[in-house]
Amino acid sequence: MSPYLFTGSISTDFPIEQDPTDGADEDENIVAPQSLSHNTGASFQRNLGSADWGVFSSLKIVLFKSKLNLLIPCGFLAILINYANQNQGWVFPLTLLGIIPLAERLGFATEQLGLFTGRTAGGLLNATFGNATELVISIHALRSGKLRVVQQSLLGSILSNTLLVLGCAFFGGGLASGKTEQAFRKEDAVLNSGLLLMAVMGLVSPAMLYYTHTEVNLGQSALALSRFSSCIMLVAYAAFVYFELSNSRRRDEASERGGGDQGDDDYEYAYPEISKWEAIAWLVIFTAWISVCSGFLVDAIEGASKAWKIPIAFISTVLLPIVGNAAEHASAVMFAMKDKLDISLGVAIGSSTQISMFVIPFSVVTGWMMGQPMDLNFHLFETASLLITVLVVAFLLLDGTSNCFKGLMLILCYLIVAASFYVYADPNIDGKAPHLSKLLFV
Repeated sequence: MSPYLFTGSISTDFPIEQDPTDGADEDENIVAPQSLSHNTGASFQRNLGSADWGVFSSLKIVLFKSKLNLLIPCGFLAILINYANQNQGWVFPLTLLGIIPLAERLGFATEQLGLFTGRTAGGLLNATFGNATELVISIHALRSGKLRVVQQSLLGSILSNTLLVLGCAFFGGGLASGKTEQAFRKEDAVLNSGLLLMAVMGLVSPAMLYYTHTEVNLGQSALALSRFSSCIMLVAYAAFVYFELSNSRRRDEASERGGGDQGDDDYEYAYPEISKWEAIAWLVIFTAWISVCSGFLVDAIEGASKAWKIPIAFISTVLLPIVGNAAEHASAVMFAMKDKLDISLGVAIGSSTQISMFVIPFSVVTGWMMGQPMDLNFHLFETASLLITVLVVAFLLLDGTSNCFKGLMLILCYLIVAASFYVYADPNIDGKAPHLSKLLFV
């Protein structure tokens, strides 16, 4: 989810009282550009009470405004099938489809709440709820002892965001904007790339200990290192969030003093469509429903793998993340086509940073509390795939520009990674993956 909370537009046609008999004081009656942002905020506060809020209005906006909500019944149908005949081959895809609109509406409720809390607190809300779906699925998998599903699904989310989502944004933006190149803030991209490389460092160390057999205590040192590194990564992520929110506040204040538009051009203000308490209530409802669906989803992975004859590694690394990031994918492409590439980067790279520096180490700490040996040893093949991906993306972001060809490169890289996981036999799971040649040539 994007750290930019305010989308849409806001009217600045404020009534200006003028005295027709006093021509000399005409300039005093015109709203000065420097105070426009303050008048905007004042008008926003005045109009909060006049909004048409209520239970039925909230239900109409939240449940019927998005066309994706047509997929919500899929979740109920999956539960019925699970209790009727336990056909996991149907339960898994239906649950996946049912989670897509829930994740999108969770993001909508977060943005609506952010309109009441302000940009700084709203940014923190997005940092917390941005990847709530992945976090809930991970917790359910941890409870079931499916540690490899947790690792692979989170790894897949990073790969999907950095390659597929960002690639489609670059490609779509290049086609729609009509520009040879689109520009974005290079400083933010480099900072996020640095955090991704730090996350890779946290994953590489336990894997090297394990595969070189150089642990002081065999089977324990890598786990202890993973837990220590996870705590460090959480501290680094908290510092990153504080740094970003502080910088955002300073930019807003500097922009107001300079008399320009409040904040960056990427920020567009909108009136809230639901009240603050309605937003909080919907956050609770959607989080709880995602939690229920996630339980059925995790339990159906193995059955779906056998029914479809597809390796669990491919389902966890490719299918789960693509569906889980569907709403973010659409948002990133939409903003890129509007030539707002900074927001697209916030959606794609920002989400990857949240997963790598917050969700993954949080899962390790949560597994520690549950007594599950969740660690940062993502195995050699998966860690190498992540390292190469981060390096490719970091190099493409260095110059602060994007174009169609860069987007195509990232998409093709993702296809290579996805095909690699289709023929990847996870050493921790019995059975071998079907060979890709059967899919392509038979």
